[in-house]
Amino acid sequence: MSETKPWLRHYPREVAPTYEYPKHNLARMLVDSAQKFPNKPALYFLGKTIRYHELLEASYRFANALKKMGVHAGDRVAIMLPNCPSAVIAYFGTLMMGGIVVQTNPLYMERELKHQLSDAEATVIVTLDLLLNRVQKVKEKTHIRSIIVTSIKDFLPFPKNILYPVKMKKEGVSLKVNYGDGVYRFKKMLQTASGTPICVEVNADEDIALLQYTGGTTGISKGVMLTHSNLIANTYQTSHWCYQIREGEERF
Repeated sequence: MSETKPWLRHYPREVAPTYEYPKHNLARMLVDSAQKFPNKPALYFLGKTIRYHELLEASYRFANALKKMGVHAGDRVAIMLPNCPSAVIAYFGTLMMGGIVVQTNPLYMERELKHQLSDAEATVIVTLDLLLNRVQKVKEKTHIRSIIVTSIKDFLPFPKNILYPVKMKKEGVSLKVNYGDGVYRFKKMLQTASGTPICVEVNADEDIALLQYTGGTTGISKGVMLTHSNLIANTYQTSHWCYQIREGEERF
């Protein structure tokens, strides 16, 4: 095998040359992890710890909230967020109800945002209160029907959740959001949605889980179609290469 695949000579002996990847909804990996490590920290965010069972329930709630809004399997949900708990919850929740995630760069200007949302045919977008004005300016030129708004303070621990809006106000940044008319509050959606478990069956080799857009350095940005199998394989590959870590103790 090393003659036809010479790179295998450079593999550590602990790393297998191949692997039989499971075929299921990518979000099942969160379900399985929460069953094995319910009280282990899943996310650390600026002093806030979210445990696996909490992340799983929040993802279930987001999935059910999308369904209640009329989002169907195969619909595209854009996530225009920095690294924060809301982004992880929206990502897994979308996959759980059969939607397709469209990762959207929060640094995008209106022209770039309009192109990507139109090209992906996203009908829902999850974004920050800080970015809402930019999204609303292009909404009518896209397929977006619903805007779900979260805030950095939504998952900050006390007293940071109180101090954050004060700091933003001092810096002249408005966090005011007018809800209604297709604009929804992320935190309220989670509070009122059903926590009933949901993780739909998919054809892992064919069903798209994620539309990941290129940087557009050689032209307009293009959406790379990644299936559930693509992302499951990538996750297992990363895990098996990090062979010295202990399961349930990893930090990324």
